[in-house]
Amino acid sequence: MSSAKAGLPTPDLTAAVAAIDDLKGRDILVLDLRGLCDATDFFVVASGTSDAHVRGIANSVLEKLDRRGVRAHHVEGLPGGRWVLLDFVDFVVHLFHPEARSFYQLERLWSDAPELRPGA
Repeated sequence: MSSAKAGLPTPDLTAAVAAIDDLKGRDILVLDLRGLCDATDFFVVASGTSDAHVRGIANSVLEKLDRRGVRAHHVEGLPGGRWVLLDFVDFVVHLFHPEARSFYQLERLWSDAPELRPGA
């Protein structure tokens, strides 16, 4: 695990990012929403190369955190794989097909949030 991942604010957030990285998720970004959003503290945003890749990454995150005793509060989009949302309350993982990520541009929507780029 890189020192950047090890330096993320919580072990569960670190585990989620590691699961994405282990399956070769692309352009992994953590947005620090503390003070900007009441619903969650962090967004993790990443891309897969295909719908199947996005689903595989999502399942890896769910399995890795489940082994830590952490279950998603809510999951959206898993059957489709274009945009999968995994809500762990303190952080939300957004996994995108590249076209969907480009279309929704969450990074732009939350441009006031400090960015952490694990492994960069």
